[in-house]
Amino acid sequence: MTPANENKRGFLFLQGPHGPFYAELSQHLEDLGHKTWRVAFNQGDVAFWKNKRTLIRYTEPLTEWANYFRELVKSKKITDIVLYGDTREIHATAVLHAKRLNLTVHVFEEGYLRPYWVTYERNGSNGNSRLMDMSVTQLREMTKRLKEKHVLPPAHWGDTRHHVFYGALYHWFVMFANLRFPNFTPHRKTTAAQEFKWHLRRLYRRPFHSLLRWKASRKVSRLSVPYHLVMLQLEHDASVQYHSPFNTTQEFLDVVFQAFANGAPSQHHLVFKSHPLDDGRVNLRKIVTELAAHHGVEDRVHFIYGGKLAKLLDHAKTAVTINSTAGQQALWRSIPLKTFGSSIYGKPEFVSDAPLSEFFADPDQPDSEAYILFREFLLCTSQLPGGFYSPSGRRQLLRSLTESMLAKNDPYDNFMKTPKPRRTILRLVG
Repeated sequence: MTPANENKRGFLFLQGPHGPFYAELSQHLEDLGHKTWRVAFNQGDVAFWKNKRTLIRYTEPLTEWANYFRELVKSKKITDIVLYGDTREIHATAVLHAKRLNLTVHVFEEGYLRPYWVTYERNGSNGNSRLMDMSVTQLREMTKRLKEKHVLPPAHWGDTRHHVFYGALYHWFVMFANLRFPNFTPHRKTTAAQEFKWHLRRLYRRPFHSLLRWKASRKVSRLSVPYHLVMLQLEHDASVQYHSPFNTTQEFLDVVFQAFANGAPSQHHLVFKSHPLDDGRVNLRKIVTELAAHHGVEDRVHFIYGGKLAKLLDHAKTAVTINSTAGQQALWRSIPLKTFGSSIYGKPEFVSDAPLSEFFADPDQPDSEAYILFREFLLCTSQLPGGFYSPSGRRQLLRSLTESMLAKNDPYDNFMKTPKPRRTILRLVG
């Protein structure tokens, strides 16, 4: 690996968030004297990369990618690779060989703490993050020297509409302009045409879903009995496919309904909230309705399309999820939480280890003091303020990102060496 203080480093960008984020980050690094290259695996990758002189089109079968990657690292004098998510085959292969070649691996993900932050780590994220091996005892020792605390900004998701737009545009290019990439295979099981269709459908159904969400939320807000909140995820997301025991959302819903019917007090209700970016490829409302009827609890079950989570959590008795980052919003409110699969906050101090039926009947409280320390640790290390999709969100992110990427050590090692809060000004990203 090239030392951080050398003038020339070579950054190889693989697949990233939809939109102009990668191009803007590349320009920042180029302005600082470093070289950047982008591997395009489809026309969507090409469309958002400004400097075509540094664009490398990969048109070979996936079976040739490992050899191609190693030769590319050698020929372009690559010292660093940059990628968004580490589980898709293209990225997993690159990370494996990058570690063997002693390259620095920069991994981006949506923020562990949303909506104001994105995640930046080295070598792996989510179930592959270094956080998985850190105990609460270790984190408590590292954070106890902090004298300043971060202020929680207002809950505001400023990137959603930009995210949907860039996603639709990306899949349009893949669907209609991909002739130069005959061997491209999406990392998901769906085609680009299907992805494009679902993005468009989500856009034109937004008014209808907004009406349904308002009606359902109003009904839930007027409940005079306790309710349990189930925070759903995108079935195709890597957190579900690679870091959970479920292959489909229905498998998870089967477990939830069985436990609720057997364990929850008869006066309790069950509220399901879909992910804000759910595009309807799985008819979750229908599945929930059918399962509620099957278990004889249809008069105690509610389904809410997307929207904000805060108000629902404020009055929830418990929260249940597979391994969504939204689980941390429950922990922030000291709400009992049950999860499945692997998550960076899946510590015994935070999440219940009781069977779900027992959890519904008599939930145990999380260690709120320990979670506050954990949150502070994240804010001082891997969580960078800003977003990938809106212009102001990207500007906010880039102010601190390049410094973290060019640092000799990863964010966790830097903090362990000198624990200190990150001084940043948080702004709305709209």
